[in-house]
Amino acid sequence: MPESPRQDSRTDSRTAPTDEELRTLDAHWRAANYLAAGQIYLLANPLLTEPLRPEHIKPRLLGHWGTSPGLNLVHTHLNRVIKARDLDALCIWGPGHGGPSVLANSWLEGSYSEKYPDASRDAQGMELLMRQFSFPGGVPSHVAPEVPGSIHEGGELGYSLAHAYGAALDHPGLLVACVIGDGEAETGPLAGSWHANKFLDPVHDGAVLPILHLNGYKIANPTVLSRLPQAELDALLRGYGHEPIHVTGDDPATVHRAMAQAMDTALDRIAEAQRAARDDGVTQRPHWPVIVLRTPKGWTGPAEVDGEPVEGTWRSHQVPLAGVRDNPDHLRQLEAWLRSYRPEELFDAEGRPVADVLACVPEGDRRLGATPYANGGLLVRDLPIPSLDDFAVPVDKPGTTLHEPTRVLGDLLAQIMRDTADRRDFRLVGPDETASNRLQAVFDASGKAWQAETLDVDEHLDRHGRVMEILSEHLCQGWLEGYLLTGRHGLFSCYEAFVHIVDSMVNQHIKWLRTSRRLPWRAPIASLNYLLTSHVWRQDHNGFSHQDPGFVDHVLNKSPEVVRVYLPPDANTLLSVADHALRSRDYVNVIVAGKQPCFDWLSIEEARVHCARGAGIWEWAGTEDGTEPDVVLACAGDVPTQETLAAAHLLRRYLPELSVRVVNVVDLARLLPQGEHPHGMSDFEYDGLFTTDKPVIFAYHGYPWLIHRLAYRRTGHPHLHVRGYKEAGTTTTPFDMVVRNDLDRYRLVMDVIDRVPGLAVRATAVRQRMADARTRHHAWIREHGTDLPEVAEWSWNA
Repeated sequence: MPESPRQDSRTDSRTAPTDEELRTLDAHWRAANYLAAGQIYLLANPLLTEPLRPEHIKPRLLGHWGTSPGLNLVHTHLNRVIKARDLDALCIWGPGHGGPSVLANSWLEGSYSEKYPDASRDAQGMELLMRQFSFPGGVPSHVAPEVPGSIHEGGELGYSLAHAYGAALDHPGLLVACVIGDGEAETGPLAGSWHANKFLDPVHDGAVLPILHLNGYKIANPTVLSRLPQAELDALLRGYGHEPIHVTGDDPATVHRAMAQAMDTALDRIAEAQRAARDDGVTQRPHWPVIVLRTPKGWTGPAEVDGEPVEGTWRSHQVPLAGVRDNPDHLRQLEAWLRSYRPEELFDAEGRPVADVLACVPEGDRRLGATPYANGGLLVRDLPIPSLDDFAVPVDKPGTTLHEPTRVLGDLLAQIMRDTADRRDFRLVGPDETASNRLQAVFDASGKAWQAETLDVDEHLDRHGRVMEILSEHLCQGWLEGYLLTGRHGLFSCYEAFVHIVDSMVNQHIKWLRTSRRLPWRAPIASLNYLLTSHVWRQDHNGFSHQDPGFVDHVLNKSPEVVRVYLPPDANTLLSVADHALRSRDYVNVIVAGKQPCFDWLSIEEARVHCARGAGIWEWAGTEDGTEPDVVLACAGDVPTQETLAAAHLLRRYLPELSVRVVNVVDLARLLPQGEHPHGMSDFEYDGLFTTDKPVIFAYHGYPWLIHRLAYRRTGHPHLHVRGYKEAGTTTTPFDMVVRNDLDRYRLVMDVIDRVPGLAVRATAVRQRMADARTRHHAWIREHGTDLPEVAEWSWNA
């Protein structure tokens, strides 16, 4: 990983390419177009050494041609400037199904064959390249982890520019080109991502070059930006802080010349902006270049099919000629189309690309398919995490002192920020909530990244800061994904209810990690870590709109080898879980922890042991005394843990003869069967912990049916009763929230009485006392606006 920018690596004042250079650029582009079209159609006869026959054609034609020629043009011209200027570069391919192009170009440059030797750079390898595309046992139609040089899943639109900026952060010598499809440009996340340039530090970060590809159409409709008058589009882009450079046309020779000039102009402007900031100390925010590329959709493909226009229309979006195996006219038209690229000039008799085709291709790691920045595990270094003993809170007795868990974690994160100040490979991102989530200690180590105007009243804004705050969960997620995928570390702090905004994004990242794990050449990257706080149970002034603990449900539906969910019940367990998550690789770790004062239950050493188990008995909290329990009180989450222990306390007082076991769960996946998740318990472990036939009263942080779903196969599931969030809430007192959802200590005691055989008759008076306490609670909060003194002043040793 480069520690500092290579000065003058981008040559200034480029001369226009010669006719010979343009000829070889066109040869490379034609070769890529030929391979892209061949992947959509051909099973055999890859070099057209014989006339096309139906048996040479795939039985199912899948793929997307419309965007491919434009992507091939960008790839070709990026090759030229990378080679001429000796650049470290990465490209994010935003258009949804650009797989044929990126696969074609990585095969031409040789990086694909290096990863997949069977796809050698010859006729045999070309046939495999074409056959495997969108074919059973092959590769997807979009840019996926299988494609060398990729960090961006093309299956869902909207995130390319955010990923590009995340990749550029703290990589001062890196150019990140980002091709944005005009369909993708209509999405909300992409529209918000134009503001990322206000956070890009020209001193410590690399550069992002957006290339807005306007080919005019989506699947079946025109695109908004392509239909704007150029003056209006320019005003929009300039308003975002960019200087547009236009490339427009359908004549290849003209477009090649214009694209080469646009690339040189853009890179010269980037070089000057970086030089001014790094050498002259200029602090004014640059207006970075953006290339607006207008070429026809389906360029160089069939002009019309069956009398309908295709090239330059939405009809070229996917497969321009659909009936090739059955329609002789379509078969002839396909052959004419493929031969129009003159493959005999582009590949020798053995199918190897000729010298003209490869003239623009960089060497070694400079190739876009071979850059280590797209395989971030090759660059990642272990994070320097200090000893937790220096940050842990003392716990002499459980449940007697209180701390704000996230504030304690903030001190640890601040030290990590200090220890990575020189290497700059750790960032904290969040939507305007760092201080709200009690993590503000990090500001003592790093300010908030900011390149826009500052006022005297502003606090903690820093042009070189590594805390990233913007009121867009999409952008925070995209930044962090790009940052992690290119070899760094980070943490995403978010209000629990609003992390749902990135449900779809985390889904894509989980799929990326799952696929990457199966590719031996993909090195493991640092995990994507979420800290979800300001959670459902403590929304004293926000109310119902801020209450939704369902992100955990969403994540646990995903690939079990990738996802992890932790609910630490106090400050020291939060430290232990965070330490584990920040050291881990190739996971998505979801940590749910409160920011309000809560009781300290475990010392740091006890917390380490408990978190390593993931679930365990708190012997000091129960009354088993070596006997088999009559009931198990289980809990997961900080507020449910407090209510469970308060219930155990009441049972000690009113039903001392009852044998009670208290089980706390930190790692939610422990409830799954061993065969369903790597952290799952065997039936033997689970039955030993929860019993097979005793009532289990489980107080859970989120929606109660999740616990049932995780444990439904267990022998004791018929005896499992779960309390959790039931969509009942408003702006109210902390204890009223749990009462409204029947998660309170009094209800838990009533559940015990209702479910332990024989207690319903023997403990009728105790149950009535618990019901009366709930009635007193309702009257008290309406009169006083605070919780009952017996609740507000409760502690384990009271």
